[in-house]
Amino acid sequence: MTEEHLATFVDVILPLHLEATYTYRVPKDWEDAIAIGKRVVIQFGSRKIYSALIAKIHHQPPKAYEAKYLYGVLDEKAILEEHHLKFWEWISTYYLCTLGDVMQAALPSGLKLESATRIEANENFDPNSTTLDDKEYLIWEALELQHELTLQEVSDIVRLKNVFPLLKSMVAKGMVRIREELEEKYRQKMLTCIRLMPAYENETALASLFDSLEKQPKQLQVLMAYLQLQQQGALIDKTTLLKTAGGSGSPLQTLIKKEVFEAYEISVDRLQLDQIDKALFELNPAQVEAVETINQQLADKDILLLQGVTGSGKTHVYVKLMEQALQEGKQVLFLLPEIALTSQIIKRIRKYFGEHCISYHSKYNDQERVEIWNKVKEGVYKIVIGARSSLFLPFQELGLVIVDEEHENSYKQQDPAPRYHARDAAMVLAKMHGCKTILGSATPSLEVHYMAQQKKYAWVKMDKRYHEVALPNIKMANLTEERRTKQMLKEDIGLTLHTAIEKALNQNEQIILFQNRRGYAPFLSCTNCEWVPKCKNCDISLTYHKYIDSLKCHYCGYIMGMPKSCTACGSPKMVLKGTGTEKIEDELSELYTKARIARLDLDAAKSKHGHEEIIRSFEERQFDILVGTQMVSKGLDFEHVSLVGVINADSLLQFPDFRAHERAMQMLLQVSGRAGRKHGQGEVIIQTTMPNHYVLQLLQQHKYEPLLERELEERQKFAYPPFFRLIKLVVKHREYRIAEEASQKLKNLLDQEVQAIIMGPSSPYVSKIRNFYIKEILLKVNRNSSQLPALKLQVKKCLKKLQEDKIFKSAIVYADVDPS
Repeated sequence: MTEEHLATFVDVILPLHLEATYTYRVPKDWEDAIAIGKRVVIQFGSRKIYSALIAKIHHQPPKAYEAKYLYGVLDEKAILEEHHLKFWEWISTYYLCTLGDVMQAALPSGLKLESATRIEANENFDPNSTTLDDKEYLIWEALELQHELTLQEVSDIVRLKNVFPLLKSMVAKGMVRIREELEEKYRQKMLTCIRLMPAYENETALASLFDSLEKQPKQLQVLMAYLQLQQQGALIDKTTLLKTAGGSGSPLQTLIKKEVFEAYEISVDRLQLDQIDKALFELNPAQVEAVETINQQLADKDILLLQGVTGSGKTHVYVKLMEQALQEGKQVLFLLPEIALTSQIIKRIRKYFGEHCISYHSKYNDQERVEIWNKVKEGVYKIVIGARSSLFLPFQELGLVIVDEEHENSYKQQDPAPRYHARDAAMVLAKMHGCKTILGSATPSLEVHYMAQQKKYAWVKMDKRYHEVALPNIKMANLTEERRTKQMLKEDIGLTLHTAIEKALNQNEQIILFQNRRGYAPFLSCTNCEWVPKCKNCDISLTYHKYIDSLKCHYCGYIMGMPKSCTACGSPKMVLKGTGTEKIEDELSELYTKARIARLDLDAAKSKHGHEEIIRSFEERQFDILVGTQMVSKGLDFEHVSLVGVINADSLLQFPDFRAHERAMQMLLQVSGRAGRKHGQGEVIIQTTMPNHYVLQLLQQHKYEPLLERELEERQKFAYPPFFRLIKLVVKHREYRIAEEASQKLKNLLDQEVQAIIMGPSSPYVSKIRNFYIKEILLKVNRNSSQLPALKLQVKKCLKKLQEDKIFKSAIVYADVDPS
């Protein structure tokens, strides 16, 4: 055997959109240091350095290229195990994306290292030997002072966005050298602590120290503060000591120099969890029965649908099931669709499980996410409550997966890849760990309901609310009639809703008002020629936001000042049309001057803890009325809410999507469920111009299943889920002509290669976003088809073939499996 065959190689995953893994050679000295799941430093391309993840170790050199050597091994212990990588591979195969895409989504940014470009002066360069322009001279001056600069610093100095042509010229002149340096993003948080030197630990030495400091009152004050804190038995950190002593840092520094005190550093958690007194609770008979039935049914099935009406106490059932998993020494993953929900749920669950419970979502910073990652892997955190990204945490002993509000479409990742559905991926993850999945909802998705109906999933129902509270009384307010009889108190609040709001306020009860559109008004229009200002980057009208007095695009963020007159005809007669949450908030402030009003939408909850603050304040009754978008419909529990108002249900029913009626019913039932939790039956007022619509008629009677039966018939007739699987292929380009031609070419390729119902290409509802024109093709494949894996390979082949064509190389093309 040659030396080459005895050499060790590793296949690594890079955090890039690359189809394949890449092979690198391991230096002999590092062969014992490598392991699957460890990060290594590699050079990829001519210069760039990355941290990659070892996926495979072997002795076969690559045939197509000469393997480069690894630059280093970053981890002492693997950050992932082989079974985690198997889950990544499933995501990559099923959702038609690359392992690099999965790595980007799965790992916290603090664990993905990428080299930063540094510019340094060439010490042999003589600035007098050549002519420098002004920009080159400015950079040279800066380098003489700082020795090296980052790209951002160069950009700031010369006030240019693209500095590469300038740097290319400077490299050619021999002025500068460019190097790549790998930057470690995660650093442990260190805390400086103070301790008394051993020489002063006996009473005689300490008394002598007091005597010597008699004429140094500030130093004596520091010593007294230290001894006071020492009584509490905890570590004494520098900040706390100085705060207790009430002085500056100078006397402490003097005492350290005198070797009275010693300063040392310890690593601490960034996530300081508040201590919560643990609570005990007893299940009511319906909940006891539910837990027993769940345990019985899960003996035969791996997946169970827990269908409980809003307010039935599903959370207590979840807690009991978690308790069982923890008693077996297992971990639990509790998935929620929205970050807004995690704060309220984690507060409740931490009452029972204390510091073993943590939340995980995108509002945490990079450093905090790395710490959670490490502690989940070490088994410190037993229960993780989080949004869809929690799926990728390195669970060691997963014993139960709970997907609450499983019907929510925010479980589906849109952009970027991987475009996975967290509910479906959670079921696969649970199967890989050999554990059970609970899917919870008051309004299960049609697909899950159908699987339960077909006995593929176990099914437990909880039909009664906690404390036997009656379901809310739902009334329709006919907007057409109220406008005709001039009973609208404001543009969006009719007499029926107004009367109910006044009654609730007089009884010192809380109110939730739902309007699924943020901003003040969806668009501005000229009354003369009907011109509407549109986004310059997207095919969508601009929404007016009062708090910035500007028009804003919700797709790309483009902002435009309010025009004084019509750009098309010059008329000054411009009016705002439609209604957003900001406008409702304004109207309420005018109608109910004494009421305290809060708003919960994406704009109001932008800060890290913004949504938590709003929810907590409303829970503590600091507000009387909460106005919000769909954020208010998702599983929040407020015991003093007696009234829920829906400002206008029409837009939900008329949305151009095959799931529109199912989603409208789910959202309206969910938001209605916020009314009347503890202190009696609640009331729901739904304003609409279509009070006789069959969805609203069924809603009034709290009949969800007849709607699903009707929807099932239509889905079967027109080949939609759950009878068919969908794959949406998306083509984007900055030129409309190329987007159109590329989508047509793709359609032709699919016609030749793929056995499926093919629809399109067509333009979506919003046909241009961020200056990219969009075309879509929809594939429908029979759910029971055994050809699905082969069909996906054919689709992948067609996408690759399209991008091999020079004309369409610049087009963005991707697949979205099971689009929401």
